[in-house]
Amino acid sequence: MSSSTVNQFSQPCIYGHFVSSYAERKSRFMKWLTKVFKGNRGSPRGQQPQFLGDENMVWRAPARTLDDRSKASKEKEELDRATAVSLSEDLKRPGYKCRTDNDEDLERSLNHDLSSSSYPPYPPPYPPPYAPSYAPWEYNPRSYRICNGCHGDIGSGNYLGCMGTFFHPECFLCRACGYPITEHEFSLSGNNTYHKSCFREMTHPKCEVCFQFIPTNAAGLIEYRCHPFWSQKYCPSHEHDVTKRCCSCERLEPWNARYVSLGDGRSLCLECMESAIMDTGDCQPLYHAIRDYYEGMNMKIEQQVPMLLVERQALNEAIEGEKHGFHHMPETRGLCLSEEQTVTSILKRPRMGGREVVGIRTHPQKLTRKCEVTAILVLFGLPRLLTGAILAHELMHAWLRLKGYRNLSLEVEEGICQVLSYMWLESEVMPGSRDMPSTSTASSSSMSSTKKGVKSGVENKLGEFFMHQIAHDTSPAYGGGFRSANEAVNKYGLRCTLDHIRLTGSFPL
Repeated sequence: MSSSTVNQFSQPCIYGHFVSSYAERKSRFMKWLTKVFKGNRGSPRGQQPQFLGDENMVWRAPARTLDDRSKASKEKEELDRATAVSLSEDLKRPGYKCRTDNDEDLERSLNHDLSSSSYPPYPPPYPPPYAPSYAPWEYNPRSYRICNGCHGDIGSGNYLGCMGTFFHPECFLCRACGYPITEHEFSLSGNNTYHKSCFREMTHPKCEVCFQFIPTNAAGLIEYRCHPFWSQKYCPSHEHDVTKRCCSCERLEPWNARYVSLGDGRSLCLECMESAIMDTGDCQPLYHAIRDYYEGMNMKIEQQVPMLLVERQALNEAIEGEKHGFHHMPETRGLCLSEEQTVTSILKRPRMGGREVVGIRTHPQKLTRKCEVTAILVLFGLPRLLTGAILAHELMHAWLRLKGYRNLSLEVEEGICQVLSYMWLESEVMPGSRDMPSTSTASSSSMSSTKKGVKSGVENKLGEFFMHQIAHDTSPAYGGGFRSANEAVNKYGLRCTLDHIRLTGSFPL
């Protein structure tokens, strides 16, 4: 039996007197031998001295009978047995390493003697008087490791260590793709591990135009442009290359989609094209609906002011011919004419020819002045909500001129016109927000998905964008004027604000 096997056994039960330590047992054993040898040397006629406790106390014992000798022999055997059991206990105790071949032979002999002795053998479980007083020894080496992936024992095989945890090589997985990470370098986010390529794919911004990773600048930083409303991220280079931008929603054309060319340098995305108004006839229902909107606010326009949809070139020419043409944005999309002119309008809607509109039929029209306003011009090819916002703005110019509002500053006139445009959009996108009438049921476009007043989520989002444009315009006249006018209207109401403008030429504070 090997020593490792012995260490797993329990300590033997010793019947009778229990000797507490090996040194004490050895001392008593040597005293017993001394008594035996002294007795053999100094006793005449077979008489042996006996020692009781202290060695200095000696008395001569009378000659023993045969019974006395057998009794002494029995006591000696019992003492030998107790000593042997004690030595066997030391040999079996865990941690006792001083073992020789003779020790093992002695142990086998003692175990045989114990098993054949007259003491009652009790197999486990032991009854209480003989139960061993020890706890099982558990194997728990210092190198014991648990895989943080499968939660199994790593054992003695290969393993990977990361942030105080351990993994089987096949359990060290990428959080994004789920495949094992075999490269020497990886990315770590919190407690999650990633392939470097997966982490870049997940965190590095991609251009929404060319779909490539946005490059870093000279300082090593990721620099990109982002639209304030649509959150479209793109490389800065696309602002100066040939990438097209939608003339309505301002989004750049992605490489996997194609915008529609309107033939005058403008492009329209497919979402805006769904509700685009393409000729004067298509726009008439919307125009009259907005006039009704004004009438619902007690701002009826009595005069029949013509409304025309025109191309970009025709609008620019009309601006040049307007004597008081200083109330225009850098990119003008509408105009309220006060002078007599000949304007070329879109007579018949163009048709789609691949990625552009073709077959535009125009008609020159002589505009004569019958009142303070000659006509209202709007660019063709814009979505219904944007066309309506432009009409609401230009009709407010017409209303001011027809009602005798003279010599207004640029900020005041453009500001209050932007408020009416914003209010009309608000009534379309969020009906009932200001208890104003809506024109949705009174207008529709023949190319629109919003016929009979049913607007799609895409068109509503466009309406929110046009409202955002008005509210966040940075120009002093259009942006600053709108914010001042809107604050006055919210505080005093539209009618009181208009009355104050008529009297003072400024907004009430």
